[in-house]
Amino acid sequence: MADIKYEMIIYWSEKDLNFLVEVPELPGCMADGKTYEEAIKNAQAVVQEWIEIAKSLGREIPKPKGKLIYA
Repeated sequence: MADIKYEMIIYWSEKDLNFLVEVPELPGCMADGKTYEEAIKNAQAVVQEWIEIAKSLGREIPKPKGKLIYA
């Protein structure tokens, strides 16, 4: 698996009883897992799939920006 450089936001969801991972730089890119580690592993796979699909559709792939600032 390629080295993922996109920021990931990881949090516990009491509603889903899972850890959720959002990748804000890749629209719609999210994953979950029963454990923190599983959620990250799943997110890495989803990021790879997101990039592969974007390439196949001829869409631009955003460059990782690093730490994002939310206000």
